[in-house]
Amino acid sequence: MEPMRAAHLQQLVADADTGGRQTVGSAGRILFGVAVLWSLFQLWYASPLPFALGFGVLNDTEARAIHLATGLFLAFLACPALKSSPRDRIPIQDWLLALAGAFSGGYLFLFYNSVAQRPGQPSAMDLVMGTAGMLILLEATRRSVGLPMAALAVMFLGYILLGPRLPDVIAHKGASVTRLLSHMWLTTEGVYGIALGVSVGYIFIYVLFGALLDRAGAGNYMMQVSFAMLGHLRGGPAKVAVVSSALNGLISGSSVSNVVSGGIFTIPLMKKTGYGGIKAGAIETASSVNGQIMPPVMGAAAFLMVEYVGIPYTDIIKHAFLPAAISYVALFYIVHLEALKLGIEPMARARERPVGAKLLRWGLGLSGTIAVLGLVYLTATGVRALLGPAAPWALGPLLAALYVALLYTSSRCPDLPTEIDVNRLILPETWPTVQAGLHFLIPIGVLIWSLMIEELSPGLSAFWATATLLVLMITQRPLLAVFRRQGGVAAGLRQGVEEVVRGLDDGARSMVGIAVATACAGIIVGAITLTGLGLRMTDFVEAVSQGNVVLMLLFTAFVCLVLGMGVPTTANYILVATLIAPVIVELGAQAGLVIPLIAVHLFVFYYGIMGDITPPVGLATFAAAAISGEDPIRTGIQGSVYALRTAVLPFIFVFNPMLLLIDVRGWGEMLLVTLAATAASLTFAAVTLNYFQTRSRWWETAALLLATVMLFRPDFFIDRLYEPYGEVSAAQIFEVATRLPEKDRLVLVIEGLNVEGERVRKTVAVQVGATGEGRKRLAEAGLTVAVLGDQADVTGVRFGSRAKKSGFEQGWTIAAVKVPAPSPSAHWVYVPAVALVALVFFTQQARLRRPARA
Repeated sequence: MEPMRAAHLQQLVADADTGGRQTVGSAGRILFGVAVLWSLFQLWYASPLPFALGFGVLNDTEARAIHLATGLFLAFLACPALKSSPRDRIPIQDWLLALAGAFSGGYLFLFYNSVAQRPGQPSAMDLVMGTAGMLILLEATRRSVGLPMAALAVMFLGYILLGPRLPDVIAHKGASVTRLLSHMWLTTEGVYGIALGVSVGYIFIYVLFGALLDRAGAGNYMMQVSFAMLGHLRGGPAKVAVVSSALNGLISGSSVSNVVSGGIFTIPLMKKTGYGGIKAGAIETASSVNGQIMPPVMGAAAFLMVEYVGIPYTDIIKHAFLPAAISYVALFYIVHLEALKLGIEPMARARERPVGAKLLRWGLGLSGTIAVLGLVYLTATGVRALLGPAAPWALGPLLAALYVALLYTSSRCPDLPTEIDVNRLILPETWPTVQAGLHFLIPIGVLIWSLMIEELSPGLSAFWATATLLVLMITQRPLLAVFRRQGGVAAGLRQGVEEVVRGLDDGARSMVGIAVATACAGIIVGAITLTGLGLRMTDFVEAVSQGNVVLMLLFTAFVCLVLGMGVPTTANYILVATLIAPVIVELGAQAGLVIPLIAVHLFVFYYGIMGDITPPVGLATFAAAAISGEDPIRTGIQGSVYALRTAVLPFIFVFNPMLLLIDVRGWGEMLLVTLAATAASLTFAAVTLNYFQTRSRWWETAALLLATVMLFRPDFFIDRLYEPYGEVSAAQIFEVATRLPEKDRLVLVIEGLNVEGERVRKTVAVQVGATGEGRKRLAEAGLTVAVLGDQADVTGVRFGSRAKKSGFEQGWTIAAVKVPAPSPSAHWVYVPAVALVALVFFTQQARLRRPARA
């Protein structure tokens, strides 16, 4: 790629992710040093060291203030004011704004005790700092996130002040300037609210983990492995783009950087293969954007769900995994169908080996990998069972031994190339390529183990994974030099330390926009809580949708896509999740539908991400178009077509929670649902391209579409014939709760008066925990029920509990308890669905053979 285009791409990534300014000299050293110190502070805050040493322990508000102060300081140093502003130096006004932003952002930390002693009675100094801080935050948002986000915050501030003068449907009593500033800047209801707390507690450490892992070489390793395994297939470069983006999505939450890091190789290769520039850019964009929905390190907004939905991050990972996986499987199939349509042949020649030798190599490789993983798992769980709390002291040396063994294996393999030569394409050996970087999987394994097995908090899990990664980065080159007997141990050690420091800088620079965006989103959330706008949204959305849940979802998707034109995914999610997500659950409950809260939040999350791909503003699309040299609008339109398979999934899992592994009982049913959902995603991909084995006729497309609906929503057809639930007396609530399997949902019909004095009847459900007596299980979920004769009343709903987030209201009456009614399993619908797919398959196969017989 010519140097001018490469420089343009680097600037595009910098503008989107790290700020566009690259300074030198003393200013550059200050910018670099503060960024590194920020990362070190976040590592300290995420670690158990402050509590172990009794030093540097900060409460949430103090940590948020330091986080925002540093973010504002770096925002003015790293982000130029205008496109014409200098990129290689920092003007004096930016220095002044940076210092003012640091002081105002850190005001709550510096004067925490005095501010805490006068709640609701701000001093003149408080008001001055609040005013300055709000103005500085808005300017920092305009620079680092974009004008639309800052304008949206200003609009909500205007809504607070102009409340009594607005139309009746959105009017409120308003608030004084003093109350506004106090609410926004001196409490945790506004700027220093939940969003900024999630940024300091979770998001930073995960972004830092991804930046360090990329610096260590893991991103290149995943690209090389994908190329070695798939480069010889039909449409190989496109399949490499899909798989490498999915793997990069494990560690990165940035669509733009994902596009550029992989697209500089895959897009030229796809063009050379025959996909054309438009489709090449669209494939890379569609696969890179989906990286944000791939667990375990999803986009920053995923961590906000922990607070908004009230479930552990491990549960969010579990619910998000299947839709993310089948979305990538469908995209892989799409690029294969495109290759068939375009008549693309393999670009790289497959290695000439007998079939038996290929099967033997793959069999040995896969069985050896499974055996090693199984041994590692059994050893770790065995040590954990034997030693209990002391297990980490034994597992640490075992993990170190595994790392040394994998690094020794890597030393026997040639170093991986840092790029793919698109002009002289050489397909690397698969297993040597895989073995060359297996040690990169150790930090990812530590992260998953800490989250899923040890059940540590997301922040602490990421800390241990990052600590493991830091050791790996410092030692991998010296150890490789020792194993290869090449010398240069000291040089390798210096290079490792330098990469760690550079990675700390990368992580902090990537966090500037997120920290500022979450703080600015606090203004919007604060405006909603101060004015009661959230309550008014119920009437507004109900008026727009006429109570129809599908129309509500379409309206929500439209809002997300419109906001995505100028607002980053995180802020988009915060706004829509705060305003509309609870409304959908509430209105759905009033319509008799039980919609899990996590399903609605993932719906908002998915459509917020779509803003990176949809024209006219999708940043990931512009990055891909810059590489391909094609029109970004046409690239975005084509990418949106490919993204339909992702866009349809949220509508499915809102009505069929089994796709989120909710209400799935046992491994057998989980496997059946997974296979059916995967098959449905493939048939839907064939429908969107109007191509299966060959170009489809209209009735074949219709048959595949019907099969898709049957595979995705088998309950829709069964529920037309049989009632899914029967009702029993409310007095039997404890008996029903006792019989429920673990983590199943108790479905109730409740009725009572809402805040406007209207009598409302709605269907709600709450997940119960471990098996036991019904009353205790309900109390663990946050619900207290009193039964008197045939009547049952909700006498208590614990704040922040699962019951509260599910829509239960204290003082309401339980009208009925719903229990599953006898009916055939919905999975029987899969049989005619598979028959339809088979009919189309064999019909097209016969059509393909006909010319050959002639």
